[in-house]
Amino acid sequence: PTVRDALARVAEHVAGSPHTSWWIGAIAREDQHSITWDDGAPARDQMSTAERLTRWRTDVAQQEQRARRRRPCGGEWWSTPPWGLLRTTRSLAGHGPLGLWLVEDGQGWERATTRAVSVPDGARVYEVDDAKAWAELCRSHPVEVTAQKRSDWYHTTGRDGRWVLPDWERVAREYDAVHLTAAGYLTAAGTAIDVDDNTASVIADWNPDETYWLTDAPVAAAAATQWSRNPGSGWTPRAT
Repeated sequence: PTVRDALARVAEHVAGSPHTSWWIGAIAREDQHSITWDDGAPARDQMSTAERLTRWRTDVAQQEQRARRRRPCGGEWWSTPPWGLLRTTRSLAGHGPLGLWLVEDGQGWERATTRAVSVPDGARVYEVDDAKAWAELCRSHPVEVTAQKRSDWYHTTGRDGRWVLPDWERVAREYDAVHLTAAGYLTAAGTAIDVDDNTASVIADWNPDETYWLTDAPVAAAAATQWSRNPGSGWTPRAT
């Protein structure tokens, strides 16, 4: 409480600044960019988004069964849709795509490639702008992950009980994408979010203003921008 009270004045200035107005904004449909980290990782396979979501759902069920038998000490922390789906963020004037800068769990990347992404007209985007929005997504499309998340989520939140996360395969039947606003990230990420009286969830390993696409529809531009991260100035475009 002492620290919270001391920072209240600073928080009021930050929240009231016109430079942070985008924190509460919905997806910037005319300004979305994908990022590929030049980290030497193997190229992504050609699996479709639907196939990737189906495989993810099968894997989650199998991991839950194994965890119930073995009661592991740790598992996968994250609650994001599966690896390999298209992810985008807006850009910020003078800095490029936000996804270069706002990374919860970075791997020390030094180079990246970004491309503008065309958002289809009428794309159905679920907005996670606070804990209540995430809880509603979990209530309407739950998948049980208590056994596999118990250890990590207990040690980070202090809550012991039943855990769920959104069943992304089912969410994809109603929405084309899920967008976590910067405000949603700042107010809810990493906390135990009550879904009902006995169940909770965690927004884990998401990045601020990040949109996960649950459809193959968005198309990235052919033209790409190469970036390098410099210790003094951060991310800057590379000369081509």
